[in-house]
Amino acid sequence: MTQTIAPRVRTLVLLILAVAGALLAGAAPASAHAALTGSDPAQGAVVDTAPSQVSLTFSEPVAVGDDSVRVLDPKGERVDKGDPANPSGTTYSVPLVSGLPDGTYTVAYQVVSADSHPVAGAFTFSIGAPSETTVSVSAQGSDDGLVGWLYGFGRYVSYAGFVVLAGGAAFVLACWAPGARVRAVQRLVVSGWLALTAATLGLLMLRGSYTTSGKIGDVFDLELLGDVLQTKTGAALVSRLLLLAAAALFIAVLFGAYARTADGGAPDHAAEGDGEGDGGEPDKRDLTFGLALGGTVVAAGLAASWAMSEHASQGLQAGVAMPVDVVHLLAVAAWLGGLAALLVALHRAPVETPVGRDAVRRFSRLAFGSVVALAVTGVYQSWRQLGSWSAFTDTRYGQLLLVKIALVAVMVAVAFLSRRWTQRLADARVSVATEEAARSEETERAEETERAEEAERAEEEKQPAGTAPAEASGTSAVSEAVEAAEALRASDAEKAEAGHDSVRAAQLARQRAATEAARQKRLRDADPNRFGLRRSVLAEAGVAVVLLAVTTVLTQTEPGRTEQDAKAAAASSSSSASTTGQGSGAVSLTMPFDTGGTNGKGVVSVDLDPAQAGDNALHVYVEGPDGTPVDVPEVKIALTLAAQDIGPLPVTPDHITTGHWSASTVQIPMAGDWKVEVTVRTSDIDQVTVSKNAQIG
Repeated sequence: MTQTIAPRVRTLVLLILAVAGALLAGAAPASAHAALTGSDPAQGAVVDTAPSQVSLTFSEPVAVGDDSVRVLDPKGERVDKGDPANPSGTTYSVPLVSGLPDGTYTVAYQVVSADSHPVAGAFTFSIGAPSETTVSVSAQGSDDGLVGWLYGFGRYVSYAGFVVLAGGAAFVLACWAPGARVRAVQRLVVSGWLALTAATLGLLMLRGSYTTSGKIGDVFDLELLGDVLQTKTGAALVSRLLLLAAAALFIAVLFGAYARTADGGAPDHAAEGDGEGDGGEPDKRDLTFGLALGGTVVAAGLAASWAMSEHASQGLQAGVAMPVDVVHLLAVAAWLGGLAALLVALHRAPVETPVGRDAVRRFSRLAFGSVVALAVTGVYQSWRQLGSWSAFTDTRYGQLLLVKIALVAVMVAVAFLSRRWTQRLADARVSVATEEAARSEETERAEETERAEEAERAEEEKQPAGTAPAEASGTSAVSEAVEAAEALRASDAEKAEAGHDSVRAAQLARQRAATEAARQKRLRDADPNRFGLRRSVLAEAGVAVVLLAVTTVLTQTEPGRTEQDAKAAAASSSSSASTTGQGSGAVSLTMPFDTGGTNGKGVVSVDLDPAQAGDNALHVYVEGPDGTPVDVPEVKIALTLAAQDIGPLPVTPDHITTGHWSASTVQIPMAGDWKVEVTVRTSDIDQVTVSKNAQIG
């Protein structure tokens, strides 16, 4: 049976890890937890005069550095000067050099949100009129490359390590005291400590590159590491390392002094896994209470290292959200970590210390309390992070939260099956105990009958024979003497071979013990109730792995409330820009031309802003076949609204610079589908008229 279970266990575990890895790898780059809600100039705006500064407004406070905001001209040259300033609240501004020429400018920003996640993006605005630009607005954040992937993986490992460390220790203290002596359980808890420690050190080293350049070579930059240590996230990681040192002492006591008192000298309880055989010993009670208190304090401190630097530390009711987040993390650890410890105990516990029904029942009660705590704290966190029912389906955070809720429901359903298998296991134990008692009683009666018969036979042999000759007594004496001599020789032989026989006897005893242990393990594995409990607990653990992966992705995703606020602010900004004529209603028309003469080919572009009835600004750009601005002798514009028999309305723009003509007050009398005709003359005799329609108003 063991050989049948083990391959299935390995296969399912590998499948679970593959699914979790696919979930993490397939997730989109982590959305920022601070969103750009406004800017001045606005995104896509066309302003008449060059601004003196560019201001950015975010949904929450952010950390900025020397290069956090960069403003680039159409050629990609920086035109900002000085460090970003924070004049008020969540608005940050950077000054610009004076005398900026017309054209399209790109604003690229990379900051760190207050909940520790990098925020990167870019947008454009134009001075005078839009122009070609060599700058790409699809800026890649520092968290999108290899460093970002490693940082996300480190976060997953740190969560998993904390869950196994805290939950495994809680399982031993609250549910199964003999587990402190089981090597497999000890290795599980120690592995959780090692994983959390290694992941924390890795996150501390990666943090500088993760929030700045995103380059793998900057991971070992000590200057960046020094900057990280001065941030809130750096302080949280350092405090986590200090608490892990205290956790190491806790583990040493748990698997040292506490393990030596775990059986309490009560074999029956140890066999059942009860761990209640302390008989009221005050020393053990004091040690258990001290470990429980100290472990709770250390676990709460470790959970607080996440709460103080991530989602809970920012936004609505941060003073309430942080302790709620601590309780949420502790409940997750008690449930999922205890489940991992139970799974290991069911598969790896030695025959002499099996997991009994009482231990499983205690964990069932612990898991139930954890689920209740998760439900209460989860409802509060969902309200705080989403803010509306529509955010469940309209935002990535809400969609992931729905997946998490579904996984929790599946785990609860599987846990109900585990509870049924536990009850069946308990009922089977009772029936087996009754049968063993009956067999024991029958065996005792048979032994008593046999002893009575042997006593009767011995009494008959001692009775003297009435007709026996007198010489019988002499013969009996000779026989007794011979037997005594033989016994003496046998005793001498045994003494001579005592050394060899003791070694062989010890070997035989070990072989018998191993054989008996293997026999008991085969019998235990053949128990269908225990096998069913193993499978259900394994299924719970598999869902838990995926659930932990979803939770990790959730912590890296922009909360639904923030995402919706950012969308609303962007829509408001767009509406405002349209009303004030700052580019959202602008029309740009591009038309190739060929006058037929020398150097007669090119492209002419016409921009109308705001493309509304009334006054409009008109810009004309002429480029050669290679895309460079060129001057031509004459450019004329005519506007016609055929549906209303209006036009053509002539427009003669003024020459501004090479390849650029402009007219500032172009009157368009009414909205409609206007035909825009452009006449381009490249020589005294070579000219052509091209046209396109544009929707005005």
